[in-house]
Amino acid sequence: MKKAQNKKSPAIAYSIVAKDLPGHLFQVTLAVSAPAPDGQVLALPAWIPGSYMIREFARNIIQIRAESNGKDVPLTKLDKHTWQAAPVAGPLLVHYEVYAWDLSVRAAHLDQTHGFFNGTSVFLRVVGQEQGAHTVDIQRPSDPAAASWRVATALPELKAKRYGFGSYVAANYDELIDHPVEMGDFALATFKAHGVPHDIVVTGRVPNLDLARLCRDLKSICETQIAFFEPKTKRAPMERYLFLTMAVGDGYGGLEHRASTALICARADLPSTAAPKTKELPDGYLQFLGLCSHEYFHTWNVKRIKPAAFAPYDLQVENHSPLLWLFEGFTSYYDDLMLVRAGLIGEPAYFKLLGKTVASVLRGSGRNKQSVAESSFDAWTKYYRQDENAPNAIVSYYTKGSLVALALDLTIRAKTAGARTLDDVMLALWQRYGHDFYPDGGRGVTPAEVEALFDEISGLRLKSFFDKYVRGTADLPLAKLLAPVGVKLADERKSAKPSLDVNPGRDGNDCKLSAVHEGGAAHQAGLSAGDVLVAVDGLRATHANLDNLLARYAVGATVEVHAFRRDELMAFQVTLHGDRAPGITLTLDAAGGKRGAALRPSAAR
Repeated sequence: MKKAQNKKSPAIAYSIVAKDLPGHLFQVTLAVSAPAPDGQVLALPAWIPGSYMIREFARNIIQIRAESNGKDVPLTKLDKHTWQAAPVAGPLLVHYEVYAWDLSVRAAHLDQTHGFFNGTSVFLRVVGQEQGAHTVDIQRPSDPAAASWRVATALPELKAKRYGFGSYVAANYDELIDHPVEMGDFALATFKAHGVPHDIVVTGRVPNLDLARLCRDLKSICETQIAFFEPKTKRAPMERYLFLTMAVGDGYGGLEHRASTALICARADLPSTAAPKTKELPDGYLQFLGLCSHEYFHTWNVKRIKPAAFAPYDLQVENHSPLLWLFEGFTSYYDDLMLVRAGLIGEPAYFKLLGKTVASVLRGSGRNKQSVAESSFDAWTKYYRQDENAPNAIVSYYTKGSLVALALDLTIRAKTAGARTLDDVMLALWQRYGHDFYPDGGRGVTPAEVEALFDEISGLRLKSFFDKYVRGTADLPLAKLLAPVGVKLADERKSAKPSLDVNPGRDGNDCKLSAVHEGGAAHQAGLSAGDVLVAVDGLRATHANLDNLLARYAVGATVEVHAFRRDELMAFQVTLHGDRAPGITLTLDAAGGKRGAALRPSAAR
């Protein structure tokens, strides 16, 4: 990372310290050397890039005050996340406390075990001075519990030593908030991918953590992706990269940044030196590597190749884009595909993952009502705010977006006899919109430009495809597209298995319906999400035994179901349907997949 500073704008300086570990409080001081003469405006972001939901981070500011030359300066609150200081002649100091008790990758968390924060949660934006240099002094906590803590961040060091407390620098506010910070007694290992240092940082108790295997496998993924985007130079777009990982009892998620990613995972998903060696990757570890692959691919796709709506971000309001199917969906397509290309899994394991994705898309009727373009635009109010009716109302731009990528890849390969692929489109996007995004203050890509680029690179006219599958809600013809490349897609749903067609949630031992699929047995009988099942034909129903109870009956049989809705006991006559949950399998054809292997994205090269 270059440490270039904009000399036209004065430096903005922050200091931050974990003030109260048991109370989960960070203390932040902001120094503005040349505040606006009519009163400096300060604002905290309402959301964090990569997580498309208004988070209201300012609600975690516990107290705030300002001073100048030793005298208090009044602060006027303009809205829920914006303040204005009274005009002052000299430097302005702003002191505030931030409550940090969100154990996720998108906010801030602090206790006696570690400290973590994203800049969007703790650094007030100095309105009008965002383009100048920003420094931050990360101070060592005074609490004895933090005596041996280190610091992990991709922020360039100013006076701090690597992994140490001290001062760091960013060229501007956008860069400052794009480098999360982890503090604690973390496990640390380093590897190089095509010459670029990469750190894997793991916070949390993980007995017998196999860091050597993590480094080996992540190196394969990273080098594969670097070579994908820069096949000639194999040059990464960053000078250093960090995988910041919080290991917990149960958790999963990641958030991309320009030179790092923040991850949370179950400690059981991480490799152990004590575990027996197996040929196949354990499911949990495979899921973790897929997460790492996904977030790393974002280094190019969304952190540098951006939709026009994100260039620049407006972090105070929603930034709507109809292109998340490209930036999240295509990333979801390539994340598992890169595991194949890196040699970490074979085609059978890849097909199993792909089958789960296809099944998840086909499971909900929402796919017939909302296109992936609409899903992208409405991410703020629908995908990120899912309720009990989500399966019947929306489609995921992640999962269906990944299948759009697969279908486009297969279509382009088939119609050009392998002369062009989706890889070529991604490389063109990178070269034209991503490669020089930060150095040149680049711009994002529009939906029209995306579609035109597909036509240009493939030599095809793909408008009808976009009309049907991106702007429209038609199911993708995956079986038809996969057959010529030697892959059979089959739906082996258990139609003879009796089903209520619900998502059975758990409430203690009880079965509380988390969703009722429209058109299914429960829906037609009048059951609703939130109902707690009590009995089926007079026998107690629990989350554990519901399937066994229903298995005593044939499809078409009518059973009496008792359930509590709120505090009212209700009875329903339910005619059981066959299980409508898709059971998708993908297998190589009888010829072992040799037919069409040259055109198959996952085939060995």
